Amino acid sequence: MEDEPPSRKAEEGSSSKRSQRQQERQGKLPRRRKEVKRSLRRPDCPEHLSGGSVHWLPEHPGSEASASVEDTAESCPKRWDRCRRGHFLHGPYPATHFGPKACVLPNPTSVMHIQDPASQRLTWSKPPLNVLVIRKIRDETLLEPFKELCRFLVEEKHLMVYVEKKVVDDGSLMRDDSFSAIRNQLCTFREGFDDISDCIDLIICLGGDGTLLYASSLFQGSVPPVMAFHLGSLGFLTPFKFESFRTEVDKVFEGNAAIILRSRLKVKVVKGTFQKNEQLLSAQENGILPHNHINNEAGKITLQLQVLNEVVVDRGPSSYLSNVDLYLDGRLITSVQGDGVIVSTPTGSTAYAAAAGASMIHPNVPAIMVTPICPHSLSFRPIVVPAGVELMITLSPDARNTAWVSFDGRKRQEIQHGDSIKITTSCFPVPSICCHDLVYDWFDSLAQCLHWNVRKKQTRLTDASDSSETEN
Repeated sequence: MEDEPPSRKAEEGSSSKRSQRQQERQGKLPRRRKEVKRSLRRPDCPEHLSGGSVHWLPEHPGSEASASVEDTAESCPKRWDRCRRGHFLHGPYPATHFGPKACVLPNPTSVMHIQDPASQRLTWSKPPLNVLVIRKIRDETLLEPFKELCRFLVEEKHLMVYVEKKVVDDGSLMRDDSFSAIRNQLCTFREGFDDISDCIDLIICLGGDGTLLYASSLFQGSVPPVMAFHLGSLGFLTPFKFESFRTEVDKVFEGNAAIILRSRLKVKVVKGTFQKNEQLLSAQENGILPHNHINNEAGKITLQLQVLNEVVVDRGPSSYLSNVDLYLDGRLITSVQGDGVIVSTPTGSTAYAAAAGASMIHPNVPAIMVTPICPHSLSFRPIVVPAGVELMITLSPDARNTAWVSFDGRKRQEIQHGDSIKITTSCFPVPSICCHDLVYDWFDSLAQCLHWNVRKKQTRLTDASDSSETEN
């Protein structure tokens, strides 16, 4: 056999080297794509994370866009965050770690950043040790369930149980000598004085929906998983029955329980933000907020909260109409003239917003609801906006009176000219443990608590009275 010419050998050698380099490049690029994803989900900038940011990533592993995306994200993070904030409206990516030991069970088949709701399962990195028990106060019927639960957790589960000090100081518990041994082992705290956010692994609520709202207010950052037992009046957010609490608690401790991530609103109340001048009035008439309208020296954040249900702005004790301006991402959307306006989460859509005529939205839908309260207009209907936008509410320059604001029915305060309320979706949802699953529990609550679509059923037609047959 004759030897091959050297040119052909060189071509084969170069082609083999090129194929080898291509294989190496193909083997390395997926790792780079993962690094890009991790850079987009950095914990140091959670406020800019978006559920839809996966669309920035190229689909083909060999495309050059992945390197440019990585370079852009590392070289100019501020511009990258600003681009993501401006284009993706699904809201910030929610935290998936709840307290020191609980997190969402990772789904390896998940491609999108927004998980399939059916895949939201609870798992424990370590066995839970500290449990917070919240009991509805001023309700004597809850004393026995509270004592039963505490005995079970302390004596059988050997857990550290935290309760509020005013619950332990209840006169009925103090007079019960049989409960004194358990009471002495309980850890107490006072709201506003003691910070327990870093030591609670699980929250168990005994009462109605208000206990879940109170549990949310105690944790302004990451919230531990919440297990709510229906022992109140309505119980829309409390799916568990207390009769089987031992079995249900054991299932939760084993892990793999279904959870629903109830989004919250991050609210800031800023005092003295706006300068009431002619430039602001003309800009509001054009529908654009001017860049130099903020008085940085006078503006001061006086309150910052995480809200589970809704933010309500109303006219307070005044007999005049409430007149407030509503901005969306810095642009004037409308002025609300009426009794007020409700800004709610999907969880809050079945609360005050439902009474004001809003639609009921499943808690897994990323959205913010804006519902007017008795608007003096026949065409002002409730609206739903993407979860990623920032809403701002201010008094209209022509308002005849001040307004009042409350957050989940608490911390009510007056809003005056120059003040503003900024609202957006929080990165810290409330992981509510489901009794069955997140779809069945919600529709069951609609039927049982609100009697949704309940009417007397229509009777079927008999053959003798069938109009189509009698005509023939």
